[in-house]
Formats: sequence, C-alpha cells, structure tokens
Amino acid sequence: MLPKARIHADPALDFELDLFDCLPDSLVLLILNKVEDVRSLGRCSAASKRFNGLVPHVHDVCVKIDRVVAVDGDGEDALNLTSPKPRNILSHFLKLMLFTIIKPFHSARGPNGAGRPLFPQLAHHSPAQVLRSFTHVRNLHIELPSGDVGTEDGVLLKWRAEYGSTLQNCVILGGTRVDRKPVGAEHEPSSEDNGSMPESFYTNGGLKLRVVWTISSLIAASTRHYLLRSIIKEHPTLVSLVLTDADGQGTLTMGAEQLKEFRENQLSASACSNRTQVPACNMKLKYAPYLELPGGIALQGATLVAIKPSTEGSNGGHISRKETDAFISGAFDGPFKFAAKALMKRRTYLLEMNGF
Repeated sequence: MLPKARIHADPALDFELDLFDCLPDSLVLLILNKVEDVRSLGRCSAASKRFNGLVPHVHDVCVKIDRVVAVDGDGEDALNLTSPKPRNILSHFLKLMLFTIIKPFHSARGPNGAGRPLFPQLAHHSPAQVLRSFTHVRNLHIELPSGDVGTEDGVLLKWRAEYGSTLQNCVILGGTRVDRKPVGAEHEPSSEDNGSMPESFYTNGGLKLRVVWTISSLIAASTRHYLLRSIIKEHPTLVSLVLTDADGQGTLTMGAEQLKEFRENQLSASACSNRTQVPACNMKLKYAPYLELPGGIALQGATLVAIKPSTEGSNGGHISRKETDAFISGAFDGPFKFAAKALMKRRTYLLEMNGF
C-alpha cells in the first residue's frame, strides 16, 4: 500500500517576502501612471517610503475639483457640488479664483507614522499647490465641478477651444431642445428647412440666443485659460493639458506646441476681469431646425459655430482649412459628433466679432 502524500512547506520560503518590492521602479511608475487620480496618488504616497519617492515622478495626473471658494472666503466657505449651480457666468467666475479639492494629501500622514501631514504645504488644496508635489507631469487633466454657462433645462450647449497664448480655435454646438425620439415615430420635415436660415430665426430671438451662447462660451474659455498661468509656468515638462467640467459642457485643450507658444509670448489679459482677452474673430454659423441623431435623440434648433481669430499671424502661424475641419469633426463624442458633422454640410453664414 502506497504511503499517503504529505505536503510540507519549503523551508527556503518560510519568511515574509513582499513580491511587490521585487518590481523595478520603472515598472511601478508605469502602474502609478495608470492611476492618474490625484487623490489616489496622494494615498499611494502615504503607503510607503518607496511610493512617497516615486509618486512625484508620475507623468499622467488628473485633478478633479469638487468645490470652489469665493474671492473673499476661505476654505470653510467652499461651495459644495450639492449647492445650487450658479446661473450667472460672471458671478461663477468670481468664485473660481481659488480651487479646492477634498483632502487626499492633507489627511495623508508620513510613512514613519508621524502626526503631521505628508504634504503640509497643501493645506488649502488649490490645484497649483497640489501639483507642486509632482515634478515630471507631462499630461495633465483638470476637471471642474460644473459647466460655466447656465442654460435652461433641455437646452444643449457644448464647446471646445484650443489655446496657445491666446485663442486659436473654438467650436460651439448648441440646440434649443434635446428630446428622446419615440420608437417608430417619424418626423415631418419643416417647410422652413430648405437649407437656408428661416426668416423666423431673425425675428423670434434665435440669432440673439446664439450670440449669447457664443459670447458666454468664449468668456468661459478665456477665464479657464487665464487660471492656468501658474500651473503652466511651474511645470515646464507639460506636453498636454486638458481642462474639462463634470457636466461635459466645455473643454479647453493645449498641446505641446501651444504650451511652448504660451510660455514664449506675453499673455494678453482682459482689462475688465481675470481672463485672457478674446481676440477679434471670424465666425461661421451653421443651422438646422431639426436633426435626428444616433441613439434615438432628436435635436431641435441645432447650431454649430466655428470661431477663429481674425489675425492668425499672432497665433502661431496659418491654420489650414483641413486642420480646422478636423478640429471641428473631432471636437465632440457620440451622437454630438454626428451632429457636428451633419451641420458642417449645411449652408454657412459668416459673422465678425470685435475683441473683448
């Protein structure tokens, strides 16, 4: 009769071994770059001395801002996301002078168990302060708690802007109403939808509404741009910067060439508020009374506004029409990408706007 097999522990392995410690620093950094979220990276910094030394070297960082502080307030007066959203863009940006984020670094303690915070200089949690702990940031994504332009329920307003030291490109997509189209329902084409702007567009306030959308979106973009000055100055390693909001309303982007141009040219600030001056612009407006989008979405009063500075020479060179079309067609995702491409085929109406 064969003896029963017995399982014995290998004496050579009878000791504690943290296999994670066997990973080289380069591989750990690859893992930390996938984390991105600044709160999670703050917690990682507090986990061990090794992580504390590696986290400042990550290349990809995402900062989500949960609340903003009024100009004359302090950290205790911060506005939470649960508070009513400001409907006036000017009052909202007065409150956007100082950003705050919930306590990832302030509550993190040193790896030696000491009672003081790991990063004591981050007591106020502004993005610029938090990011000072990161010395090799290349790709930065900042997310604001909400959109900047107040709209009525059911109204669509999205924008995307490219900036160097000033505005280079901007596209705005709007609609007076977004509805779910009933299954099987057919839309009867309007007699006014002949490819031209209907007369009612000028008489019922339709054009005025689009002008308000355009100016409000440009103010929002230029204010976001102005607030990035210290971050760009303190992080020369940046090659990509994206500033969005939790509502998905607006996106400001800056690539490597645009960041370089920003650093080499003096920022032109508006005299009336804390934002970058909007240059004189040429605008192309396209309109469709009704669009059916993928996913059973119906967009009424669909409008696309493409904006470019009148003097491109001061903006880093000529931008070809092909590049502009690529920027517009890639500005939005999902059904709104379809809407932008559909509107690009509509008749174009040219407008001009002075700088402000």
